[in-house]
Amino acid sequence: MFRPTMLACAFAALSASVSQAQEIEAAPSPHGVVAIGAGVAPEFDGSKDVRVLPAILADIRWRGVNVQVGGQGLRADIVSNSRLAFGPVLGVRLPRDDADGRIGLLPEIDTAIEAGAFVGYRFGGNEGGQGALETELSVVQDVSGAHDGLLATARVSYFAIRSDTFSLSLDARTTWVNQDYARTYFGVTPAEAVASGLAAYRPGSGIRDVGMSLTAGYWFSPRIGVMGAVGANYLVGDFADSPVTDEGRRWQPMGALTVAYRF
Repeated sequence: MFRPTMLACAFAALSASVSQAQEIEAAPSPHGVVAIGAGVAPEFDGSKDVRVLPAILADIRWRGVNVQVGGQGLRADIVSNSRLAFGPVLGVRLPRDDADGRIGLLPEIDTAIEAGAFVGYRFGGNEGGQGALETELSVVQDVSGAHDGLLATARVSYFAIRSDTFSLSLDARTTWVNQDYARTYFGVTPAEAVASGLAAYRPGSGIRDVGMSLTAGYWFSPRIGVMGAVGANYLVGDFADSPVTDEGRRWQPMGALTVAYRF
């Protein structure tokens, strides 16, 4: 179960693999890929520590609808088109609790439920998708009251290799967040500053980070393979200058390794 920032990377890998199993867009029975393994991700935004989490991924297509599950996220492409993608997104952002050091003296942040939509378009590429450039924009809003924030993520993916046995894709992304999100995860109120010893800080809305990732899949047989993803986000602007980040680090690494089954 990755953090939501890893979902684009995971979905890119699964999409590359599903295309090999898909003979007809509106197949009479479900087909796709499921993958299970382990992943690592920062404990919270700006953390210097990582946690190990189970990685459970799925990309299933049936009757023109593509449902994708990636760790703490779920989305569905409801447009039956090989180039255009659009649909709803639902994600879970892990809580910030039991933090070490002075961050642990700040109020804990509950688990957040984020809902929204995404739209994407794929340019170029051969029949198997190799050489394709995929662009995507997703927008989600907290609906649980944990941070009441809005996040918009733009992503570009390049499918360098897509064959029956091997897939490789590169991914670049950036995320904009509003003031509510920024102050929940990176802000320090005057009262919190007194309690924690951190400097008071009021960040505004803006670009939170930029990131890159690499995903690959290798199939030992038509059914069984392995899939891996590795990447990092780099905090910028107000988020890099936050006392929370000063206690942690700007680089936010993440990755996963899974065993995959294609059907």
